[in-house]
Amino acid sequence: MNYNFFTKNKKHTPQNQPIPGREKEMIKGRSGGYMFDAGNWKMLRRCLLIGTAKSTYYAGKQELTEEFVEVVKKAVAENPGKVAAEILYASDGRAINNSAPILALVLLSMGENPEAKTAFMEIFPQVVRTGSHFYEWLNYTKSLRGFGKVIREAGKTWLSRENVKDLAYQLLKYQQRQGFTNRDALRLFHVKPPTENHDQLFAWVVNGWNELPTEIPSEALAQIWWYEWLKRNPNQTHTAISQGRLTHEMAAPVGKMDKQAWNLLFQEMPIGAMLRNLGSLTEIGVLRADEKANLERVKAVLNNQKHLRKGRIHPIDVLKALKTYKSGGRLGRSKKTWQPVSRIVDILEKAVELSFEVVEPTDKVFMHAVDISGSMGSLVADMGLSCCEIATTMALATAKAETNYAIRGFSTEFIDLKITAKDSFSSAVRKASNRNFGGTDASVAYDWMIQNKFKADVVCFWTDSESWAGRKHPSQALKEYREKVSPHVKAVYITLAPYRITLVDPEDPRSWDLAGFDPSIPRVIQMLATDGL
Repeated sequence: MNYNFFTKNKKHTPQNQPIPGREKEMIKGRSGGYMFDAGNWKMLRRCLLIGTAKSTYYAGKQELTEEFVEVVKKAVAENPGKVAAEILYASDGRAINNSAPILALVLLSMGENPEAKTAFMEIFPQVVRTGSHFYEWLNYTKSLRGFGKVIREAGKTWLSRENVKDLAYQLLKYQQRQGFTNRDALRLFHVKPPTENHDQLFAWVVNGWNELPTEIPSEALAQIWWYEWLKRNPNQTHTAISQGRLTHEMAAPVGKMDKQAWNLLFQEMPIGAMLRNLGSLTEIGVLRADEKANLERVKAVLNNQKHLRKGRIHPIDVLKALKTYKSGGRLGRSKKTWQPVSRIVDILEKAVELSFEVVEPTDKVFMHAVDISGSMGSLVADMGLSCCEIATTMALATAKAETNYAIRGFSTEFIDLKITAKDSFSSAVRKASNRNFGGTDASVAYDWMIQNKFKADVVCFWTDSESWAGRKHPSQALKEYREKVSPHVKAVYITLAPYRITLVDPEDPRSWDLAGFDPSIPRVIQMLATDGL
């Protein structure tokens, strides 16, 4: 009998203990493991990009959101301009939806110093872009702070914008949301119409049109005129859609919708609405395998990177649309059912890939380690997708941009997921799903690469960062891997949950922590792979 078990491996520390000498830099995660403290600013970006409105495996949405609010308040007190920049960054198509940036915008307006109020006013129109955003902002504002001077100024400015045609479009499309109506908003902010067109628009909002004007009052009010005309002539839906260029939100509540009406709407349908309505359009027969022209339009819209970016279409939105469409109506809130058209599935697969930002192949060797532990099976926000499904999609999108890579899954083992760049996103998600069980030990990826002498240039971890089950910390395993196999390897940890923890050693200049769900992550990883560090 001897004490080798105690005296050996002193350079390793079980993950349920802090690394000796680094205790002040580490915090205990909800899983019981110790990880490095990510700090307020990394936490802020994660919350903005990922959101906290859905419970995770380890925490409820109330707890997560309370932490989010506290982080925003501290960040606003420290540097309101930087908070504004983070809100803008997330709101510009990078967050899974705009709700977290809007909540943070309200909290920014509550900052005590003048710089916070100024920053709020500067970014307000760039974050609150639609009527839906506007009423969500009103709802949060009413609940959290009330309508003081800065709020009234922002609301009044939004409602009296110079582009009356755009304002009319928003007020017609979103006539009420979040417990507010357009009439409520005008009365709340005491908006005085700056032009005759504004005056006519506001009169319609407050009183409606008892009698339809014999002529369209102005180009700015043309859609409103056709909407009112359709209310009086519901059997003339096709004419109102084609001549008035009404959207489905405008026409459907007052017109008589049939296949031809939906086909007319489809010809002008914006990219976001198209994604949301693919199932309905298939169910009614607008999209069929033999409707070549309509399928070509779907391809022209969804397989165009410029359209995807201009429409702020997030890759996860496309992945959700793909999963929902392939289900034929078995997933999501729709009560409709349809037989999926195979070509639309192919178009959506390509759209997922195009919605991520990548550059030319770097010729580097990548190891993608996807967390497949039990905690990764939890759903993300209202996406109907698990962390594991999203992680697999992002890893595959990155791998498809490169030629030298491997994709494996880790829990307490490091297994081959048998995913290659030839996989569709659907098949890759299927291979990684239904494996979400067991503990989490990110260090096993390095152990496997040491044992198999796999020489990677970049190791990418797609994880919620709750690593707790190992006999050594991932940062210790990385150091060992550098000593034994790949001295200059870079490590990138993409965190897919809004927690305040990170697996990145802050003293390691060749390790990075990125916030998950950002479409630019594959491009950022490629840039990190080729920089001079």
